[in-house]
Amino acid sequence: MSGFTLPARLFLAYPSRALHRLHHSKLMLYCKMSSSSSSSSLTHSITLPSQPTEPVNVAAAAGVSASDFRRVENAIDSSLFKNWLRNLESETGILADGTMTLKEVIIQGVDMFGERIGFLKFKADILDKESGHKVPGIVFARGPAVAVLILLESDDGETYAVLTEQVRVPTGKVVLELPAGMLDDDEGDFVGTAVREVEEEIGIKLKKEDMVDLTAFLDPSTGHRIFPSPGGCDEEMSVFLYRLQVEQETIKQLQGKETGLREHGEFIKVRLVPYRELWRKTADAKVLMSIGLYEMAQRVGLVPMH
Repeated sequence: MSGFTLPARLFLAYPSRALHRLHHSKLMLYCKMSSSSSSSSLTHSITLPSQPTEPVNVAAAAGVSASDFRRVENAIDSSLFKNWLRNLESETGILADGTMTLKEVIIQGVDMFGERIGFLKFKADILDKESGHKVPGIVFARGPAVAVLILLESDDGETYAVLTEQVRVPTGKVVLELPAGMLDDDEGDFVGTAVREVEEEIGIKLKKEDMVDLTAFLDPSTGHRIFPSPGGCDEEMSVFLYRLQVEQETIKQLQGKETGLREHGEFIKVRLVPYRELWRKTADAKVLMSIGLYEMAQRVGLVPMH
């Protein structure tokens, strides 16, 4: 897709934080699969460092045939599933203090994006050891993601936020939202993904070195990520800020521009909204989170005021 580089005169003094690659802690995986074709016997067993004497049974949901079990095997070895296991055993993870244990995981659905696993749905049985009660554990795994708050300061004195207007089938609506996207690999390149998504969805090129990670200002206990829907989804998001000074002609060129990768089913229109009205113009959680992060970061002096 052809794009253009906005003539930027940036005035953000705070550098983006150094991004850490996702840590690939080693998991001891002991795999066994019954030779029976019964879906109930299509199982693996994995052993976690935090509970070495309590192997975890990973099985396919009822109705999954032996021929389809290869997807479940791929799911167990996917970055999505491994990232979830790492979170369980992290310093603030559910299994960290030993009061809970993971008993079983039932893989219910696997959606492929070409050759890689895009989405994963599973049920996890996690027990509180003292009471013996299960903690609700149905997981929609989609992994790490990024969003970018782009603010364009026009020479007419107005500051505009750059949004995308997209068809969002899960909501049944057309939604105004921040440019955003999922990480496509295991490299943990949040900045690179953010820049690429903006180019694909908006058609403009941003400079990596001028991106400011707003989630870097969060307390270290958060992992410097936001969980948009932690009750059902593992998605953890980094939110970036990019501010530019532009001419009014650039605003006119972007307003209503049709973009997106049609071959991927992306039918996107660019919408520019005055920043002073942004908080009330969309129900997109990414927009509202980014406003909160940006405003608070300005208030405490982490990001220069306009």
